[in-house]
Amino acid sequence: MAKEMIAMLLAGGQGSRLYALTQKLAKPAVPFGGKYRIIDFPLSNCVNSGIDTVGILTQYQPLVLNEYIGNGQPWDLDRLYGGVHVLPPYQQASGSDWYKGTANAIYQNISFIERYNPQYVIILSGDQICKQDYSDFLRFHKEKGAEFSVAVMEVPWEEASRFGLMVADENDKITEFQEKPKEPKSNLASMGIYIFNWDILRKYLVEDEEDPNSENDFGNNIIPNLLRDQRNMYAYHFDGYWKDVGTISSLWEANMEVLDPEHSGINLFDESWKIYSRNSGMTGHRISADAVVENAMITDGCRIAGEVKHSILFAGVQVEAGAVVEDAVVMGGTVIKAGAVVKHCIVAENAVIGENAVVGAMPTDTEKGVATIGPGVYIGEGAKIGPNAMVYNNVKGGEVQ
Repeated sequence: MAKEMIAMLLAGGQGSRLYALTQKLAKPAVPFGGKYRIIDFPLSNCVNSGIDTVGILTQYQPLVLNEYIGNGQPWDLDRLYGGVHVLPPYQQASGSDWYKGTANAIYQNISFIERYNPQYVIILSGDQICKQDYSDFLRFHKEKGAEFSVAVMEVPWEEASRFGLMVADENDKITEFQEKPKEPKSNLASMGIYIFNWDILRKYLVEDEEDPNSENDFGNNIIPNLLRDQRNMYAYHFDGYWKDVGTISSLWEANMEVLDPEHSGINLFDESWKIYSRNSGMTGHRISADAVVENAMITDGCRIAGEVKHSILFAGVQVEAGAVVEDAVVMGGTVIKAGAVVKHCIVAENAVIGENAVVGAMPTDTEKGVATIGPGVYIGEGAKIGPNAMVYNNVKGGEVQ
């Protein structure tokens, strides 16, 4: 029984620019928006778009990700035929093991795709926050008679040279591809989301693998080869919410935008396009009589006796009396002790901020960075952590800039 379209989700990202947050965690497994992880977004988009077969290609630090995905039940992807499959690189008789590039990762899983004999394959990124209807993208692909389509987003011209750009004619047919050019000819940024006709994708993956000089990458190799052969390639304009959360500041910004769904375009409270997640199974949250909570997202099992403003608290966070949390992203299980001040920062899971410690922007700072505290880190009583600090290890006292 053939599937019309299956999804291949690239989730091997090391996320090196997230530093302390991804030392022991694959980037798609990084917590986001109070009760989610980044990978919940593409998985939920698949389910909401009617795609029931997803291969997740993992590589770097996959343990938490594998455990989180499990049998796929939270996303309704626990199926006898199809469903969700985690696809790590595996040693073959010929000796290939580690995924060499995005194209090689798909190449190594050709046999998985062939089990479902799809007409179309959609390739997704596991490290973007995006709500997108892939069925609309497929409709566009079919209407254009395309062999390859890429989702693009218009970006400001002054930022265009930071992206891979698609140059397209008035019918959205792609005529050229520019990878981070100094002189951009287009402001249509590739979102790294592709639909291929499976026969075309297979042909180009096999050819790419046979080329010893290839980097085995979609952007650097496969797309230029399609252009060279003048394949039917089209740019699908996406105008919803999309954010690559590859840096600390972009991850912090996207979390802050969750608190303003009317203006930011990301609405996690939308019943018609739910984002599903594997929840903590904790009790409800408790806000004590003396607590102050303003414009914040507070999730299961939180205990708040202090002050929380414009922040996101994941499951099981404790804020003791006299503590102040503002413009902060505080991940699950973290304890903020009495009198501590936590501002303009990301605090990873299971950290402890000691009594009267200060983390992040001080009141006198005009140039605010985003301070970051790694998972399980203990910040000692009265310690001061500066606004741009990246803390991997315990701090007993004193200052860290």
